[in-house]
Amino acid sequence: MSRIHYKEFKGISLLARDLRNNQTPSEKKLWEVLRRKDLFGYKFLRQHPIFCRIDKNWVDFYIADFYCARLMLIIELDGSCHEGREEYDQDRDDKLLSKGLSVFRFKNDELKDINSIIGEIRKIIQVQVRQLSNNK
Repeated sequence: MSRIHYKEFKGISLLARDLRNNQTPSEKKLWEVLRRKDLFGYKFLRQHPIFCRIDKNWVDFYIADFYCARLMLIIELDGSCHEGREEYDQDRDDKLLSKGLSVFRFKNDELKDINSIIGEIRKIIQVQVRQLSNNK
């Protein structure tokens, strides 16, 4: 099967665009750092669709808050809407992990100390780089 691009699914494209246009304050704060490629020069996309399964009757996808294709890395920010959805989030993370993606979650409250979060993300990136280098 050829590689599917999310733009082939107009509804998903519109949903992702809407999420980008209506970011939470926490997402805006982290995006200001990630968009400048300040973290070792890696490019991140925001509100990017990730497809898990596509067949003629069903499209199983998730929209990652922040995604770096080169590192196969997803960063999620969990606000109050994630309370009580831990099982759903775990199922989602498991599906993404089965695709070879790493998912790291931070609570919105943690972004109060943005420097600490940036330090954590730098460590995560270094680990990802080592793991990807070892897998080659």
